[in-house]
Amino acid sequence: MKQLYLAALVAAAAAALPVFAQSTTAGDQGEPGWAPSPYGADDRIGAMNNLSAAKTVAAADLVSEGKVYALGVVTGPETPSYPGRGYRAVITQSAIAGEPLGPDRIVTHDDLIVANMGIGTQIDGFAHMGIDNHYYNGRPAAEVYGVDGVRMYGTQDIPPAATRGILLDMAKLFGVDALPANTAFNREEIDRAAAAAGVEIGSGDVVLFHTGWMAAKAESDPAAYIAAQPGLGLEGAEYLADLGVVMVGADSAALEALPGEDPDRPFRVHQHLLTKTGVHVLENIDTNALAADGATEFLFVLGQPRFAGTVQVVINPVAIR
Repeated sequence: MKQLYLAALVAAAAAALPVFAQSTTAGDQGEPGWAPSPYGADDRIGAMNNLSAAKTVAAADLVSEGKVYALGVVTGPETPSYPGRGYRAVITQSAIAGEPLGPDRIVTHDDLIVANMGIGTQIDGFAHMGIDNHYYNGRPAAEVYGVDGVRMYGTQDIPPAATRGILLDMAKLFGVDALPANTAFNREEIDRAAAAAGVEIGSGDVVLFHTGWMAAKAESDPAAYIAAQPGLGLEGAEYLADLGVVMVGADSAALEALPGEDPDRPFRVHQHLLTKTGVHVLENIDTNALAADGATEFLFVLGQPRFAGTVQVVINPVAIR
């Protein structure tokens, strides 16, 4: 019965997944105006090209206390998520073949996780969002997607990162515990927050925003946490990408303001960062402890799970001061 249940669970999960057909629409014809990438027409890692050994060494010098912060939230059935995403864990148990019965019988336990990769703290890969059927570096959907996962830009190929992280406390800048929903911040606010933090954003950095939204809503009102959010505006995204940052994240499920500066055109920040400029998006980053400690810069470390063919993946990045 257990095997039948597990098979049914896997089949149900597979049935819920979209099948990406080979697109032959007009959107697949020709290269869009924002391609090729400045990192080269064949580049696949985007702004991660700005990581360097020198940047890692410099970031390691920021460690003075040895205090380690887990930036990932616990992922489980109650984790706030967009409709249609979910999490289910099943534990299996079996006896080792050939072992005698008795009090010392050896048993093993395994996990079966049926979950969306876009739940909890996550990194978005370049195949997560596109523009008119094109993805980072102008690659058309027909080259990117297959029925068994993406052929290009899978999160397994994102390079590991050990670089400088910067926390910009936008809640403190605005003088509130949490920014109101759909509050967008852009270059002016980013520059003011950076000046208040005493940091200068540079190439190879990871920029994290503390908005207070997770602390205010994630547990008390998870539906509201997802429905509308404060966050980065389009001009701010353009500014950060121009500075050469490698990842941008926040303590919210979308990073950007929602419903957005133009409610008729949502997720333009995602499109600019992921699709046009190759900057990875980090979502549901737990910035609470960093903000409480007044941390402004630190060593940021991320080695994401290498699940083949995924467009996003659950992560637990680490900050070290």
